[in-house]
Amino acid sequence: MAISIHAPTPLQRFIGDAGEVEVDGTTVGEALSSLVERHTALKPHLYSDDGKLRSFVNLFLNDEDVRHLQQDATPVSEGDTLSIIPSIAGGAP
Repeated sequence: MAISIHAPTPLQRFIGDAGEVEVDGTTVGEALSSLVERHTALKPHLYSDDGKLRSFVNLFLNDEDVRHLQQDATPVSEGDTLSIIPSIAGGAP
């Protein structure tokens, strides 16, 4: 089943300069796996060496944070949108 994944500007260069790609999967984890299989240069920006999603990578399925759902086991449906939102830190004291 196809869902759309929205990537932020800093990650778009790793997916062919696209802001959005369609992937197949029945869960958030499967959709992300499909994405990084197709765009291998993206994987180290999303996953640590031990295969876990990096802590600064936030995922929203149709505007809901998947950490408050079933994380990577969250089911997806045809037409859903998964957004990758990196955490931003810093600023002036």
